[in-house]
Amino acid sequence: MLYNFFNWLDKTFDFPGAGVFQYISFRMAMATLLSLFLSMIIGKYVIRFLQKKQIGEDIRNLGLAGQMEKKGTPTMGGIIILSSILISVLLFNRLNNIYIILMIFTTVWLGLLGFMDDYIKVFKKNKQGLSSKLKLVGQSILGLVVALVLFFHPDVVIKEKCDTQTYVQTQSVFQVENSSAKGSNAYECIESTKSTKTTIPFVKNNEFDYSILLKWLGDGYKDWTWLIYIPIIIFIIVAVSNGANLTDGLDGLAIATTAIIGATLGILAYVSGNTIFADYLNIMYIPDTGELMIFTGALIGACLGFYWWNCFPAQVFMGDTGSLALGGIIAVFAVIIRKELLIPILCGIYVVQSLSVVLQVYYFKYTKKKYGEGKRLFLMAPIHHHYQKKGFHESKIVQRFVIVGMILAVLTVVTLKLR
Repeated sequence: MLYNFFNWLDKTFDFPGAGVFQYISFRMAMATLLSLFLSMIIGKYVIRFLQKKQIGEDIRNLGLAGQMEKKGTPTMGGIIILSSILISVLLFNRLNNIYIILMIFTTVWLGLLGFMDDYIKVFKKNKQGLSSKLKLVGQSILGLVVALVLFFHPDVVIKEKCDTQTYVQTQSVFQVENSSAKGSNAYECIESTKSTKTTIPFVKNNEFDYSILLKWLGDGYKDWTWLIYIPIIIFIIVAVSNGANLTDGLDGLAIATTAIIGATLGILAYVSGNTIFADYLNIMYIPDTGELMIFTGALIGACLGFYWWNCFPAQVFMGDTGSLALGGIIAVFAVIIRKELLIPILCGIYVVQSLSVVLQVYYFKYTKKKYGEGKRLFLMAPIHHHYQKKGFHESKIVQRFVIVGMILAVLTVVTLKLR
């Protein structure tokens, strides 16, 4: 909104300073500061409102140290995070960008899904909240929408260098002669292409095309790429969203981890949307992803502002309103900038939390079937509770998980140059 307004002022009246809104770096900084301000200042009043309405967490006694002291702590604080993000994005982003539209849709859709879950838990006194099937359906619908838009929308393209020989052969003699006068580099061109290529670490060119998985179909196999692309995108979004949800078990853990992941994705979005850096790093150049920097700024600011209230001892919990949405935001963002195959590294904390639950359940069922008595692989899952059971203070667990998250973030960026 402000972008269009100041752009109009600049073009119509040559208004002093209005042109600064053309710079992504400026708008990102403003979005970060505004979302930080909103989540910190307005967050205080939201917490008071939640306390007044007695919208508190109903704690189930699992025998964890300090657990029952959290009973009654206001929940559904994800409203603070999501509203801060949306207000900042609506003010500072170019809203005609397809990627920003997808990110706004993701934030609202999963925010509403999480809100319904929290509403049932808090007001209907149903500790189960929304059924797992309904959550899965809601997340899958989002994944389907995102996959269809990214696959079919004409603005979703990558830019690649044309094949030099083909380019020269298709030019007129006049053009070729003029190009020759300019040197060999003039034969190169950049073309926009629809593609299902993505980034994968540790292989040549760091690129992988989903269509290759259907090469066995023979000629025309690329026409059927959507059959495998859509399920993969749905799986990624569902998995990361639930991974973030499972991580939200200790004060400040999910929000701090998400801030680190968001900052890393912002860096990746910047280099992917900048021709100079994309060429230097030899990675895909994805036009229009620079606008996502503003979204990341809003995300980071909202996370840091919420962390002010959510760090130990937490004065508010984000609830599923926040955790489901934040996980979905991370997943969709990674898919948009074609870095979703880096998620196992970047979102390693989410992955380990999810795997610990899966392994715990599987091992319990396996041992019960084989020995007649179920055994546990961990003292408790998700794994952060395992360390609580071992006697670690939750603030120490959070700090160490955050350090690991930072290491994983650095490794993710480094993989761009590992082939």
